[in-house]
Amino acid sequence: MFRGLSTLARLTPAALAAPAAALCDEKSARGALADLIDESEAKRGDGTSLGPTMVRLAWHSAGTFDSRDGTGGSNGALMRFEPEKSDPANAGLGIIYDMLHVVKKRHPEVTFADLWSAAGSMAVEFLGGPRVPHAFGRQDFPAGHPTPPNGRLPDASQGAPHVRAVFGRMGMTDRETVALCGAHTVGRCHIVRSGYDGKWTSNPLKFDNEYFQNLVGLTWTQKQWDGPLQYTDPSGELMMLPTDVAMLDDPAYRPFVELYARDEEAFFADFADAFAKLLSLGCPAPACPHLAASVSDVQHTDCELHYY
Repeated sequence: MFRGLSTLARLTPAALAAPAAALCDEKSARGALADLIDESEAKRGDGTSLGPTMVRLAWHSAGTFDSRDGTGGSNGALMRFEPEKSDPANAGLGIIYDMLHVVKKRHPEVTFADLWSAAGSMAVEFLGGPRVPHAFGRQDFPAGHPTPPNGRLPDASQGAPHVRAVFGRMGMTDRETVALCGAHTVGRCHIVRSGYDGKWTSNPLKFDNEYFQNLVGLTWTQKQWDGPLQYTDPSGELMMLPTDVAMLDDPAYRPFVELYARDEEAFFADFADAFAKLLSLGCPAPACPHLAASVSDVQHTDCELHYY
């Protein structure tokens, strides 16, 4: 069954302001997402899960936000259209689009933008991580709407200056940046999608702080192979990307890497806050639970205004 959720009806302040019918739709849609994960695992029967791909989908749909002009982000679900749809950074996500379309057909009232972000936030908890605040309220923009250019997502071959530029464009602090990079604690790289190969942790389906423990606790050397530059541990079983290793050499990033390596609770708290913020960048106010101390705090302003 769906792990980590005591109830699928955890309602945010924004959700509490919605009509009763809307609440039922949201609760039902979340239940359908939970069923999709459970049913998929049962059908696969090989210990794999949709969870990491759901996290990646939500991350990539939101990670195009530019705080300088308010473009990009999860609002609009623009990954449905070119050129974002075929951005090399999004390779392999078509599989999860198709599977989530099943939920969309059952709940046409829910936008793709909300569906993708909800799937990612729920998957974190499903995999054993923290509860990520999430609320519905995003729009789906029509075909022909301007889409962000390719190249806004992090390039794994780059170093710390690139990472800081990408996350800074979104309005993220160094602490939030390192926390969000901790999403590599789940999932793995596939040669056919990114050119990289391997897993960051011993259990790619468990959301914990092993990624940071491995980053600081193991010796990383350049992998000898015909693929792009990546790093391997002494066992040859685990890998790190250049952007991962770069955090060890950056004097602002490394303290947070070390903090999260020794304190999983701190990582969970910071990741939940940062991921909730990421999923809300540029979104209408009802979809911004991380900014709301009360319902009235978010009824008349958009999230994007908080990042300029």
